[in-house]
Amino acid sequence: MATGFKLSPSFWRNQLRQWHWISSGLCLVGMILFSVTGFTLNHAADIEAEARITRWEKDLTPDTLSHLGAAQDKAVLPQALAAAIRTETGIDVRRAVAEVSDEEVYLTLPGPGLDEWMAIDRQSGVASYERSHRGLIGVLNDLHKGRNTGPIWSLFIDMIALASVIFCLTGLGLLWIYARGRRITWPLVGLGTIVPLILFLLFIHA
Repeated sequence: MATGFKLSPSFWRNQLRQWHWISSGLCLVGMILFSVTGFTLNHAADIEAEARITRWEKDLTPDTLSHLGAAQDKAVLPQALAAAIRTETGIDVRRAVAEVSDEEVYLTLPGPGLDEWMAIDRQSGVASYERSHRGLIGVLNDLHKGRNTGPIWSLFIDMIALASVIFCLTGLGLLWIYARGRRITWPLVGLGTIVPLILFLLFIHA
């Protein structure tokens, strides 16, 4: 009579090891990055990033201004207009989202650690530009928060989060398997669980 297939304890142990080291490899750099930037964000007042600011104004040519009518509110610029602005100013505005009014066309070009904008006055034809860069710390902090980083980086954050959860759960499974020979295991796990709860209840007021 055929017997049912039964998975041995060694199978589960090997699976936990496999998933643990694979997930650790996937999230290693990400966990270091988010740990370091978690520290810098927590001490943002002490680790101030001095912004480097660039400002200028420029009169645009009638040829460039003639393309402004094609700009649409809450949309990227038409290719011809973006090319004309880049030729005159040297600023790549192809990815900029426009805010269009009767008085001006306002372009925002944000990025991690970066605030950048250009306003084009329809009446005077003057383009006003400002770029504020907060340095490496500002870039890393915005990467941590996913601020102005786009959908690909957002997907990367989700993948690191998932890999980190797998890493922690498989680590817990390995702790369960080997805890018998390490009596300090569960006291440490209990301490790591109860300390955040105590801190929240005693020192954080909702």
